[in-house]
Amino acid sequence: MNIHISKNPTELGRISGQKAAALIRSAIAEKGFANVILATGASQFGTLQALIADKNIDWSKVTMFHLDEYIGLPLSHPASFRKYLKERFLEQVPPLKASYLIDGEGNPEEECVRLGALIRQFPIDVALVGIGENGHLAFNDPPADFDTKNPYIVVNLDEPCRRQQMNEGWFATMDEVPKQAISMSVKQIMKTAHIICSVPDLRKAQAVKDCLEHEVSNLYPASILQRHPDCHLYLDALSASLLTERP
Repeated sequence: MNIHISKNPTELGRISGQKAAALIRSAIAEKGFANVILATGASQFGTLQALIADKNIDWSKVTMFHLDEYIGLPLSHPASFRKYLKERFLEQVPPLKASYLIDGEGNPEEECVRLGALIRQFPIDVALVGIGENGHLAFNDPPADFDTKNPYIVVNLDEPCRRQQMNEGWFATMDEVPKQAISMSVKQIMKTAHIICSVPDLRKAQAVKDCLEHEVSNLYPASILQRHPDCHLYLDALSASLLTERP
């Protein structure tokens, strides 16, 4: 794992987004196309902005997959991750070769099968992910399923995860936060050639410490990134503040 510590979230977003852009350009140069996974949430704001700012990516050669989505939340809801990606990414770049968003409003099991069949056709070059306050990777809350081979799964959201969503302002009350989601599985994320993990802010500091300083465990889902052959973890001064040894 390659750990990068920035002074603040702005710098973190800039360098992580630039790294993601370089990896996407490299995949296109090598193969003629690139397949990517995009995450959402407050931690991804700066990374996506820097990625969008790169004017040398031929987006017509890029296929995008969506990391996770709430079950039962309409596209019109402010917390919808489909809405997030449409407004903050898809409408900000030229048309992609293809984009596969998760529809959480239909039958979730059928949606997992549909997306699983698709992503098996597109080996992923670059994934943008984050780490939750409870250490989750995508919506794989602890204890995460490290064994399923299904690319997408239905998951139950634990209280710390749901509270984070409320505290970030996506929902007014805990009762409004969905209790289930469709999430890309851990094994599917780990198949990615290059992972960009952006984790700013003090509220993520304990999760960062747990996922880096504990042995790999499904109780700290993002700890699995320690085993990835090319994961770049981007922290800021606050999210790295509890680490016993600073890289």
